[in-house]
Amino acid sequence: EYVPPKPSFIGPKAFKDYPVAELADRIDWRFFFHAWELPGKYPEIFNSPTTGKEARKLFDDAQALLQRIIREKLLRPQGVVAFYPAATVNDDIEVYTDETRGKVLTVIHTLRQQRKAGEPSLALADYVAPKELGLKDYVGAFAVTSGTEADALAASFEKANDDYTSLMVKALADRLAEAFAERLHERVRKELWGYRRDENLSNDDLIREKYMGIRPAPGYPACPDHTEKAELFDKLLQADKHVDIRLTENFAMTPPASVSGYYIAMPKARYFAVGRVCKDQVEDYARRKGMDVREVEKWLASQLAYEP
Repeated sequence: EYVPPKPSFIGPKAFKDYPVAELADRIDWRFFFHAWELPGKYPEIFNSPTTGKEARKLFDDAQALLQRIIREKLLRPQGVVAFYPAATVNDDIEVYTDETRGKVLTVIHTLRQQRKAGEPSLALADYVAPKELGLKDYVGAFAVTSGTEADALAASFEKANDDYTSLMVKALADRLAEAFAERLHERVRKELWGYRRDENLSNDDLIREKYMGIRPAPGYPACPDHTEKAELFDKLLQADKHVDIRLTENFAMTPPASVSGYYIAMPKARYFAVGRVCKDQVEDYARRKGMDVREVEKWLASQLAYEP
């Protein structure tokens, strides 16, 4: 059974004022064009007889603004990364404070796909070594933002009646946050955790996620429960000490151009969708989390296979 090497540090580490120039070439421009409701693939979109001209102008304006952001340091990206010893107990991932693995720091609660009999049903817990095997496994966590300055910058253009540039700032801030998450994950694989030091992928390969390991996020298909972000921010990242990203009462991140999640290194780890969950699993999940069933049903409303 594969066991990843030990990360280069245990606990959180902050990255302040991360250079935007280093993130610029990690931008996935496909989603930039989606934000402006322009269909098509990048860079082929420039050759489109219907949208090519508009796409080229948008792209050129974005590049000019990006260079200005870099030159004048208008955005100052910041992030935090953390690693911990971990082991799976049933469908939960126990995270330990240190290498003695004696004290549980927190628990990551995972949901399992409910498939027909005979079909494999996945949970994120499957990608961390079970406690009874006694293998030394780990999990990571991260949160990044393209900068707390983005909202004020967008507002300043709006105030000057330049709605176009205001929207452009927001679109670029979103893309830079994703680019930061992508770049940091690359650094995690090659140096910070270092389980793929020899990785050598093109930007296209990175966009197609041809690398080893995943970075699933609470609120997304593999772990659809947003409330798991509370422990991610409080316990794993100690975010309030390391980064200016906060959670709203609905577990949305602010500033909005932020990305957070877990790092899992196992080679067979894949993204998947939990899909619909039945009442018995919801009740078990509520018990594991120490939450009221109705509260869990509220947060998992779109995932329920029954009427609560």
